[in-house]
Amino acid sequence: MAVVIFMGVFVGNLWYLFYMAKYRGRTVKLNKIMRGDVKKFKVFVRNKRTGNIKKVNFGSKTMSIKKHIPARKRSFMARMGGVLKKVRGQKSLSPAYWSLRSWR
Repeated sequence: MAVVIFMGVFVGNLWYLFYMAKYRGRTVKLNKIMRGDVKKFKVFVRNKRTGNIKKVNFGSKTMSIKKHIPARKRSFMARMGGVLKKVRGQKSLSPAYWSLRSWR
């Protein structure tokens, strides 16, 4: 069972909400891409079916992606779009979803 905490910051006229949860005894931000420990990036995601928090690792530590080059971005999006379509269930639990999102 996961405990979700809502934290917010009021900037100007807008509220920015941060979704926090407990993962293995520590508080983590949900759906926020950060530098990883096992792979290049990691993100903590809540499984909608079970309510548990899952850590999704993605990216290769040895490769640089150079997403500022438009041709590379187009090529990557074309390759990974088909991979994401094959994912069953909750898309945000897959590394393909987060790797695509990090390029945007």
